[in-house]
Amino acid sequence: MEAYAVIETGGKQYRVEKDTVLSVELLGVEEGETVEFDQVLATSDGTELTIGTPVVANAKVTATVVENYRGQKLVAFKKKRRKGYRRKIGHRQGLTMLKIESISA
Repeated sequence: MEAYAVIETGGKQYRVEKDTVLSVELLGVEEGETVEFDQVLATSDGTELTIGTPVVANAKVTATVVENYRGQKLVAFKKKRRKGYRRKIGHRQGLTMLKIESISA
């Protein structure tokens, strides 16, 4: 089994492995820069699992920003029948695509 870690960013938790690419909420970091996550909730070296209380001490996940982009448009439509009430609101979330470079525990 491959080494992995569970990190928290943007109020969400992600299970990451080395060389994986994932999208997280916008971090405000330029493309090509390196980001370190110290909110590591759990790590595994392939054989042993370490769970933090609430975070694992001295554990870091390093990632490189691949791209900053906007996600797919989501439409919120509200209607009340027979009342003439209709509201249509669209939203596009800002996202950051990351490539995981290393996991150190």
